[in-house]
Amino acid sequence: MSNNIDSHSCDTLPPARLPPSSPSSTTESTTTPTKTNPSTPTSTHIPIPTFSHSSSPPPPSHYLSPHPLVQPTSRKLCVRHQRIADEGTNLKLQQALDNLPLEERESINAIWASFSSSPHPRRELILRGILTMCCFSQLSLLTDALSHLIRIDPFSIFPREVSLKVLAYLDATSLCRAAQVSRHWKALADDNVLWREICEQHIGTKCAKCGWCLPILEPRRLGVSVSPSPVAGSSSSSKGKRKQEDLTMTSVPKRHRPDPSPLVTPSIHTTPLLLPAPTPTNACVDSIPPSSPSPSPLSLSFPVEPALTRPWKDVYSERLKIERNWRRGRCSVRTLRGHTNGIMCLQFSETLPHLPFPVLITGSYDRTARIWNLATGEEIRCLRGHTRGLRALQFDQVKLVTGSMDHTLRVWNWRTGECIRTLEGHTEGVICLNFNSTVLASGSVDTTIKVWNFSTGECFTLRGHRDWVNAVLLWDSTSDSSSPIPDASPQPVTPGNMLFSASDDCSVRLWDLTHRTCVRQFMGHVGQVQSLTLLTLDASHTAKHISQDRPVDDSDRLAEVYTTTSVEGQSPQENKQPQLLLVSGSLDNTVKLWEIDSGKAMHTLFGHIEGVWAVACNDMRVVSGSHDRTIKIWSRDDGRCVSTLVGHTGAVTCIALGEDKIVSGSDDGHVRIWSFSV
Repeated sequence: MSNNIDSHSCDTLPPARLPPSSPSSTTESTTTPTKTNPSTPTSTHIPIPTFSHSSSPPPPSHYLSPHPLVQPTSRKLCVRHQRIADEGTNLKLQQALDNLPLEERESINAIWASFSSSPHPRRELILRGILTMCCFSQLSLLTDALSHLIRIDPFSIFPREVSLKVLAYLDATSLCRAAQVSRHWKALADDNVLWREICEQHIGTKCAKCGWCLPILEPRRLGVSVSPSPVAGSSSSSKGKRKQEDLTMTSVPKRHRPDPSPLVTPSIHTTPLLLPAPTPTNACVDSIPPSSPSPSPLSLSFPVEPALTRPWKDVYSERLKIERNWRRGRCSVRTLRGHTNGIMCLQFSETLPHLPFPVLITGSYDRTARIWNLATGEEIRCLRGHTRGLRALQFDQVKLVTGSMDHTLRVWNWRTGECIRTLEGHTEGVICLNFNSTVLASGSVDTTIKVWNFSTGECFTLRGHRDWVNAVLLWDSTSDSSSPIPDASPQPVTPGNMLFSASDDCSVRLWDLTHRTCVRQFMGHVGQVQSLTLLTLDASHTAKHISQDRPVDDSDRLAEVYTTTSVEGQSPQENKQPQLLLVSGSLDNTVKLWEIDSGKAMHTLFGHIEGVWAVACNDMRVVSGSHDRTIKIWSRDDGRCVSTLVGHTGAVTCIALGEDKIVSGSDDGHVRIWSFSV
């Protein structure tokens, strides 16, 4: 390194010139050498250079020229002296030198000229000698000056491509700080390509460096069409949860709500379920407002506006604010009022292509299903037709299916309010339902599960549960490659259409719809299992124990995670594949996460002080609603309770989770929208 420095030669700028005061003084200055007083150190043995008559070269004649020096075109300057030339430092020194007497100017000029003509080793020696002669006041001056002079702006030297390559190694926080340095830095740090790479690392996926995952939020802007059936664990899944009828008392009583209604004679349709129906029944006609002055906004078609182009930095900033609000529990709350009894089921969608606003549909024990504009909170339509309370519903962009305690399921055109079909087959009330593009599954108080085929209209029954069936969930294991089935499994799951079901007998069952048999049972809950959903756990979300030596709050003390991080017989590389987990909520006050392959509970989340009626999850978090009238948000990584939402005056019976909001229904008859995009 030192050899490179010594061999380097930099043509510095010439010292300040000395303007002559008279012709005689010019002659004298050119013939008389500069005299300097030698000085010797008294307190150190370091040899101090002295400038005597023999060692001080006479100043060059061009220093004393009355005309400024013209810079030669072949002159090479280092970065340091190029900056001095740009800043006009020599001009400032010249102005300070002009205020001194001629003799002092000549002496100073000689020192500068000697230092400028010296090679680097001699310069270092001269500087060391000068430092030994400096007092603290001079050293302080040097410190202040060097703190500024030693700084080099690399981005003023590098090409733009190299500068962007350097900035690409910074995180979002460092880029924002770099943008505050100068306008040039801000122009580089705000580059769209840099922020696009940061968005790709964080939005929709967990960053391997910082561990943050930001919501996508983009489908609603692009007008992406909704899938035929809600994906398990997304914001559009919800199910009916609670028992409201008077049957045999168990550890948790099944509450009764008197609702006189004749039993419906069971029957099975043999015609396709979704063919256009004849004129709807009188009960269904009531769902269409008779005095509607204008067409309903649900039946109108709206053009999809083209997506707006925004800077990627703004895209990242918007999502970062939402994720911070999630982690800190900061949200705004709106309440929708309209139902006259407890709300048992709900679902919302923000991506319907034919509507410019998000839609929420709720079902209640007041025998109605209500359609809301989720953005404004306005009630758009009320569907009437069931003779007893609604316990379950699900909709897509074409149809709405509702299940009721009147033993029937109804298929609606929810945009017009028309009832298309009425499905009869259960001998008791329908508690839950779930459909995809081909089949509809429903669970009932009669302990059976019925599976209806949309194309043929046929129906078959699954029997095995010993008590009410509270939740059903369809799963296509062939299209889901995130849950490989190990060969060591005692009962391998055959790829194909599968069905999960939860019951009051404290068990969860997995059914093979092709063979119509139960292939696995999940045992572990000690209370009635009320809700189910699916959670995809990718390789970056490894299970972790909560550290006991760090500070914890009340929620942390209640959270406990039991973990099984690997499956026997699998290599570490195989174990890094994404994994599908089953999430269940029970009246034993817990939420459990199950490994589908083995049927074992991987995590148990403790925190609620009463039974859990509803669970929902997405790629970033798990939420649960309880009889204790609270909603808890859980970290998907370590099972820690991040925040608790309080506001309902009755049990929280149903929940739908979005990327920036939670929609909850309660036994108090109110719908609450907890928005984190504030």
